[in-house]
Order: sequence, then C-alpha cells, then structure tokens
Amino acid sequence: MDEGTVELAALAWFQSLGYELRYGPSIAPGEPGAERGDFSQVVLEGRLRKAMVRLNPGVSAEAVDDAFRKVMRADLLGGGNLVMRNRAVHRMLVDGVTVEEKRADGSVGGVIVRVIDFEDPSNNDWAAVNQFTVTEGQHTRRPDIVVFLNGLPLAVIELKNAADEGADIWQAFNQLQTYKQQIPALFAYNELLVISDGLEARVGTLSADRERFMPWKTIEGETLAPASMAKLQVVLEGVFEMRRLLDLIRFFVVFEDGAGSGGVALPPTKKVAGYHQFHAVNKAVDETVRASAERGNRQVGVVWHTQGSGKSLTMAFYAGRVIARPEMENPTIVVLTDRNDLDNQLFATFARCHEVIRQKPVQADSRADLRAKLSVAAGGVVFTTIQKFLPDAESGVNGALSARRNIVVIADEAHRSQYDFVDGLARAMRDALPNASFIGFTGTPIEKTDASTRAVFGDYISKYDIQRAVEDKATVPIYYEARTAKVRLSDAAIPKLDEEFEEATEGEEVDRKQALKTKWAAIEAIVGSAERVALVA
Repeated sequence: MDEGTVELAALAWFQSLGYELRYGPSIAPGEPGAERGDFSQVVLEGRLRKAMVRLNPGVSAEAVDDAFRKVMRADLLGGGNLVMRNRAVHRMLVDGVTVEEKRADGSVGGVIVRVIDFEDPSNNDWAAVNQFTVTEGQHTRRPDIVVFLNGLPLAVIELKNAADEGADIWQAFNQLQTYKQQIPALFAYNELLVISDGLEARVGTLSADRERFMPWKTIEGETLAPASMAKLQVVLEGVFEMRRLLDLIRFFVVFEDGAGSGGVALPPTKKVAGYHQFHAVNKAVDETVRASAERGNRQVGVVWHTQGSGKSLTMAFYAGRVIARPEMENPTIVVLTDRNDLDNQLFATFARCHEVIRQKPVQADSRADLRAKLSVAAGGVVFTTIQKFLPDAESGVNGALSARRNIVVIADEAHRSQYDFVDGLARAMRDALPNASFIGFTGTPIEKTDASTRAVFGDYISKYDIQRAVEDKATVPIYYEARTAKVRLSDAAIPKLDEEFEEATEGEEVDRKQALKTKWAAIEAIVGSAERVALVA
C-alpha cells in the first residue's frame, strides 16, 4: 500500500463522514477556484467570514469584522511561542471572540462573536484538503491532508508508505516536527495531528512527543473496533465524526501549565483525551445527570482506569464536562481524597488545567472552611480530605454542610480502606451532603466482596485495565519476581512506637486514636518499611 493509496482511502473516509473534499492545487492562488491570495495564507478566509456571519445573526457587521480580524491575526498572540499562540486561538474557538459593539442607544458594550457552532455540526463548514501547499519564509511544504473547520486548519494528517521500511509512522511524526519549525503559521489554529502508514495510526497534539501520540481504538462508545478494520479508518471515523470532533475540541483539550526551576513559568503542554478518557467521561456525565435528578439514587458509579492511564486528567475532563451540562444548573464539584499529599497532588493537576473546568479550584483547610465554601448557591470546585467530614471535635455533631442537590462528590481511589466506609465515614459524608451525587475513580479494581464501596458509588461505568493500557503503550508492562523478605521491626524502634504515636495523634479523640492505632498496626504498614523495601529492591 503506497502513500497515494493511503491518501485516497483517507479522503474516501472523510467523504463518508460528510466532509467536502478539495484538491489543494485546485484552490491554490491563481486558479479559477482559488480560495487563497497567496501560499502564505493558511486560512480559507472566504469560508471563515461566511461562517462567522452565519453564526452571529444578531451581531452587527462591524463587530463581526472586528472579530474576524482578531482571528486572522493569530501571529500577534502568544509572545512568539507557538503553543502559547495556539492556546490563545483555542480559547477564541471555544469561548468565542469578545469585541465591542455600538448599541442602538449609542452606548458601547462587549459582545461575543462565535467562530464555531458546537451545538449543531451541520451549521459549520467542513472540508478535507489534500496536498495543501504552504510557504513561509524560505520554506515551502505540502502536508498530505489538512482538515478545515469554517476555513480554519484544525488538523494536519501526515501519511507514509507502509511498504517502505524507512517510512513508518515515526517518519510521519518527524515530518510534522519539520513542518512546525518551517511553516508554524499552519499550526496556530491546530487542534489535532494524525500520523499513519496505513497499517498504524496515532493521534497527538501540537506539543506531544512520540510517547503522547496514542492510538484511537473505538468508533462508537467504549467497544473496541474490529481488528480487521484499518487503524486509520478507526481514527478518522472515531475522532473526526463531526459531533465527536466538536466535543473533543470543546471539552477534551487542555493546556497544562508548566513550571521550571525556581518557579519560572514554562510553555504549557497541550493534551487531548485518549479514547478511553473521552468515552468514560461522556458516559459518566450522562450517569451523573441521571443520578442527580429529582428521583435519582445519587450513585453515579465507579470509573476504574489503571494507574498511569491519565486518571487525574480524566477526573478534570469529567469535572469540566459536568459543569457545562445545563441540567446540572452550575454544580459544585467536591474532589475528595484520603490524604493531604494526594489532595495537594490532585489539586495541582486541576490548577494547571483550570481552563478546562472554567474556574480556579480551591482547597478547604478545615471543616468550617469546607462549610463556608459549600454555602454558595452554585458553582465552585472544592478539594478536601475525608477527615473533614468527621463530626465536629467540640460538639460531636455532624450536621449537613449543604443540602443542595447539584453537588457532585468525586472520590479518588474510591475503594481504599482509608475511607473507613465500614467504620462510619461514608455515613458521615452522606450526612454532610445528604443530596449530593457520588462518583468514584480508582486505579485498581474493587474487590467483589467490597459491598460498602458499591453502596456509596454504585457499579462500574467504565473499565480500562492494565492489559489495555500496556497494549496502548499508555503505561509500561509490570513484571513480578517472587522474593522472600522477612518482616520485622527493629529492636530500637519498638520502645518509641507508643510515644511517637501519641505525639502524632495529639488532639484526636480517644475512639479515633484507637481506630488509627488498629489500622496502622496492620501488616501493610510494616511491609513498607525502608529496610524491607531496600531488601526487595
């Protein structure tokens, strides 16, 4: 299968999805059907202008023109960094372009001009153009296929010949890196990159390295596509189906802020959801709407996605998607962990991805602070630990923190024994948030005998186990080697245990101290000793 054959097959799949097909040279400058004034123009301006006029019928022509000019001047955004420029453009695509408009009474006010119709795919202009030549500076390049949405080049697809041993998908990856260096203007509007040799196909983003170019294995829902289907066909039909692509752009693209040494800000990393994240979140959101309804059971379910598969990011995508659902009436999201260090780690992930949840998350530092943060009428993403749901230390009373129905509690590692479901913390959560809905995320499966976790959250709504993650190269294989390492406490440590325990639990009630002592005397605390870990390693 040579490269030309792969290209023709890809175009046929695009056509079956309803895209208009155009041959690059036929719309090139100077041709009868030209859609560009010169080869440096990467936007099909006529299509963009028509779309913006069509999508904004109540906005003045002057305001639409102003917004059009802002979109066209992407080169002025981002301070010279391509990913930062792309981030600014992404926000315009998702949120619309804010411009000033003169009202009938002579006053001036802000108005949002839409660039894309995310509700009605048919109200947009879709095109796939092959052999699209771009010139920038001294360089002229011709990507295989460029996907245009309302005239904007939102995806670039690079193809190689599977029969050529030196031209696999990673040659296509390298080609894209060259394009980014030599014709960066094409990528200011980019949302997705695709590489394929006809046999393999992967999807990535502008900043993705080789490891972050991932397969897409489903078309509808979580059911894997048949092995007999071409991988490129699965990617195109699974990702570029118009409704799914709009949702992917709107809800499943995140720019994760980076920080270097000394707190110096680094360019963000652009990430897009994998197929397991995309479908799990959409299913979880539907279940959330059901569970939180007037007659819902408030049990959303459990998402089991193995360690290393991007579970924290899946939680952020889920929070953003739930917040955007009108049925949820601007909900409050409570993110629950069982340890301060995990609370801080997860909070940091959400804070770096705050744009996808459309607000800055906050942390509750006490039960009183948690009550205050939940006293709002709606909205907010609040991080807290399970311990803040314990009864008040002075009064022993565990009154409701909020009786609102549009509160969703996201519990990380929902199965863990530290939640003490059987010892009352699950009851404490229910008493504190009597009308909230609960969803659990876990990296390991729930034991069949663990009825308590299911009683709080419900059954599985999505599974992505270690085998699938390894096959997708989302995580590395795990190998086991049987080793014997004796478990013992050092003689010097034994006399100090009670004294150090008393210091660590100073201020806790007697019953709580006893529960903690029983828990941490368990063998799991002993087998994790530094001495034993060193012996096993």
